[in-house]
Amino acid sequence: MTMTHMWKRMALGGLAALGLAVTAQAQTQPRNQITIMREIDSDRYDPHRSTALAAGEVLTMLSDTLVSMDFDMRTIRPGLAERWDVSPDGLTYTFHLRSDVTFCDGKPFTAADMAFSLNRWIGRTTPRVASPVAWRAGNVKEIRATGPHTLVYELNEPFGELLSQLTLFFGSAIDPATVERLGDNFGVQGFNGTGPYCWGNWTPRNEMVLTRHPNYRWGPPALENRGPAHVERIVWRVIPEAAARVAALQAGQADVTNYIPEAFWDAIRRVPTVTTSQQPNYFWDFFMGFKVDKPVVSDVAIRRAVHQAVNREGLVRAVWSGHAEVARNIVNPRAPDYDAQSDAMVPAFDQASARRTLDEAGWRMGPDGIRVKDGQRATFLLYGINTLVNQRSGEIIQQALRQVGIEMRVQLFDATVAWGRLATQEFDAFFLSYPYLSATDALNLYWHSRNRPTPNRMNWANPQTDAWLEGARRAIDPAERATLAANIQRQLAQEAPWLTLARSQMVVFANQRVTGARAHGLYGIGIYKGLDLRVR
Repeated sequence: MTMTHMWKRMALGGLAALGLAVTAQAQTQPRNQITIMREIDSDRYDPHRSTALAAGEVLTMLSDTLVSMDFDMRTIRPGLAERWDVSPDGLTYTFHLRSDVTFCDGKPFTAADMAFSLNRWIGRTTPRVASPVAWRAGNVKEIRATGPHTLVYELNEPFGELLSQLTLFFGSAIDPATVERLGDNFGVQGFNGTGPYCWGNWTPRNEMVLTRHPNYRWGPPALENRGPAHVERIVWRVIPEAAARVAALQAGQADVTNYIPEAFWDAIRRVPTVTTSQQPNYFWDFFMGFKVDKPVVSDVAIRRAVHQAVNREGLVRAVWSGHAEVARNIVNPRAPDYDAQSDAMVPAFDQASARRTLDEAGWRMGPDGIRVKDGQRATFLLYGINTLVNQRSGEIIQQALRQVGIEMRVQLFDATVAWGRLATQEFDAFFLSYPYLSATDALNLYWHSRNRPTPNRMNWANPQTDAWLEGARRAIDPAERATLAANIQRQLAQEAPWLTLARSQMVVFANQRVTGARAHGLYGIGIYKGLDLRVR
């Protein structure tokens, strides 16, 4: 039985059968504990050394940021900063911090701690930490504490999206003393933050246990409960098998998850003991990227032929059971500064056109069904994290490319090692997915040459792209920013360095034991802070 047929059979067979074995052995959870399920673990829990969603969803419970994001994904609300002032030229932000915040170990939180945290993010502490997303902090001149609870954040040039970026977990407040004590093991053997929960213990690839921060009373205004948390213990449990997650939710062995595969959504929504919460303001895209300086995939004809060979509508039906949007352009049509013209420029599905594209570029069919040009076979190696989505997408895309004479070899790795492998030059293409806030945010993340080799794993280095990106970041006029973002989207549509596959949806599922499980969606995080969670 193929994976696709097995998946459909499981979904059509109903959910009840999946839970029988687990129900028979169901264990009663501690009274005031909630178990949140996920598919993969992070490699570490250091906000400046990981960009993984698996790290972020835990770090938002372990720590806080200067400002917070409301559920509309647009409104900036207070966080550790009660209020802030911005200079008329947009270069200086003065944050006035709360005076009642403490770390989990009881130490008072100060502006000096926040300055250390932000400076570590941008690589200005010793030892230096090279965060791959330091650019999100803007072009920083200086970040300094000017008083116990006053932080001055100076930029060398305006950055209109600074406050939005500071809501992300990369800007988390961390304790300098704990960083010094643990060194490279910070976020591996321990963590000391200001969040509603504290580090309990971590068993990699199994579970992360968090305990309630009893003094916490400074939660984001978007949440009903500002603190302390209602729940004493949160257990983040890794359950790689999709069917096991569904069964555990039904059986009461786990309580909350946003990692239910789309094939089960229609059926599980009919289960009376399960509630759902959906976030409509959600930008998270799945894609296949190419290293544009590697043999074979360096040829734009190969990349455009891949677009023409893959039926993305069929892919979304098969992999996401139709519960995702088919993607063409690199930017979501609902995102600020999306360009419709570039969407129409992306090569459409047409396998006959794919064959013509390859023929015209000199790729001739070889005796084994794989095309050849100048002695080079049309074959490339793809890396990815070992998830069900990547497994199934790999199978389908492999078959589609084989039909036009291209061979794609796939290697998927456990998440604990995959990020390290994805930082190498060993591969030619890769599967990833990512969140963003706007077109400028999405494009700056992946396409500036300074972000090589990660997250710019495409090794894209184009001076014109860099100039447009830098202009869009600095632009105060919205029309100017939109024009520059459109230029980049059209350039990438022509060069086809990504095959954008799908735009996913954010849905959080919870069993009847739990209330307050509302989907948030910032950087793909389902449960934000966990302050509103309750055990019935």
